[in-house]
Amino acid sequence: MKGAFISFEGIEGTGKSTQAKLLAEYLSLKGYRVIQTMEPGGTKISLKIRELLLSLDSREMDQVTELLLYNAARVQHIKEVIEPALERGDIVITDRFSDSTIAYQGYARGIDLQLIDSLDMIATKKLRPDITILLDIDVKTGLARNKTLNKSDRLELEGISFHEKVRMGFVQIAAREPERVKVVDCAEGLDGVHRKVVKIILQFLEKRNN
Repeated sequence: MKGAFISFEGIEGTGKSTQAKLLAEYLSLKGYRVIQTMEPGGTKISLKIRELLLSLDSREMDQVTELLLYNAARVQHIKEVIEPALERGDIVITDRFSDSTIAYQGYARGIDLQLIDSLDMIATKKLRPDITILLDIDVKTGLARNKTLNKSDRLELEGISFHEKVRMGFVQIAAREPERVKVVDCAEGLDGVHRKVVKIILQFLEKRNN
């Protein structure tokens, strides 16, 4: 069986990391070889870039610097983690990928989408997830969830309008690519969202392996 590339996307507070972990555990129990990873991260170099990007000490970072750093982290992530795993036939589950760059740096920061696409072509060599789970939630609810978990980083401290633009970006990506991007309302409980995610992924894997 060839490898499969699954990504989780969404605004802050949607529970991407939790749902990615639950899916990885579920598929592992089903006998699949699964690699769970995240962006920016997955490698030593990418994690160092992540620390710089999300640090509250980086508030003066220019938006183009931010864009380039995310792409730099992604290059390393693909080379060291994603490509080798897919070549082995593993299932790769990542918390964020290129869609986040489009939503955050494109729709929210206002950087030209063609520029973002050009850089992405260099960084990813057109690698795209086979299927993307977009966890959707009201912005105020998502940010409130993060506050209860005492989570705060440079991006999470942006204003409501910024995160509304991010959400709009994700929704538009999903509208353009409905076959790849599956929207899941994550306003309900953890178990309910997990069941929806599992149903989508199992249907995808069954169709893909036939």
